[in-house]
Amino acid sequence: MSQSKEQEVFGKLSRACIVAVTVVDRPEDAVPLAEALMEGGVTAMELTLRTPAALEALRLLRRDAPQMLTGVGTVLTPEQALQVLEHGAEFGVAPGMNPRVVEAALNAGLPFAPGVCTPSDIERALEFDRKLLKLFPAEPSGGLTYLKTVAAPYAHLGVRYIPLGGLSQNNLADYLREPAVGGIGGSWIAPRDAILSGNWAGITAAARNAIRVRDIERSGMQS
Repeated sequence: MSQSKEQEVFGKLSRACIVAVTVVDRPEDAVPLAEALMEGGVTAMELTLRTPAALEALRLLRRDAPQMLTGVGTVLTPEQALQVLEHGAEFGVAPGMNPRVVEAALNAGLPFAPGVCTPSDIERALEFDRKLLKLFPAEPSGGLTYLKTVAAPYAHLGVRYIPLGGLSQNNLADYLREPAVGGIGGSWIAPRDAILSGNWAGITAAARNAIRVRDIERSGMQS
């Protein structure tokens, strides 16, 4: 895989910072969902492979909402890594660190962030030169205190994390202040029931609130 391609995609992801993690049950909901998120300022999303509709939803997103940076999560097999790339995924994410999946993704040219939870997971990811990692599940594992502790031995290598699991509007600011955080995975922004009910206004409002916190924290870091 071209290193410049991965740097470009992960650079966009870092600048967006807030990644809406979504479960789509009906393909026709994908584009209205993306539009609702973008109206609120969220320009990156992770579409999880948890429903039969996911791949068709991905295809529609890439065709009709190309300005949304769209990746796919819950990539559990090498075959899925190839499938999501064929359907237009711009990056892939996994809940765990499966060497076969990472190798397949990288060989195919798919920017990929595996999931980690322990130092051993991080070191396995580093064997594949993975420097952007999904920390999952973040809050049940010990939250921000755990993230700071587990990240410390690898900080000099430039490893950064996207925490997911238990994050919300209430603890978003705390995570954004942590230098090891390279982005936030937010499943609260577009909950599955809100997508099913077509509550696009509610999703836009949640997205806008998350972006407001992001911008406040960024301005604080620069001052």
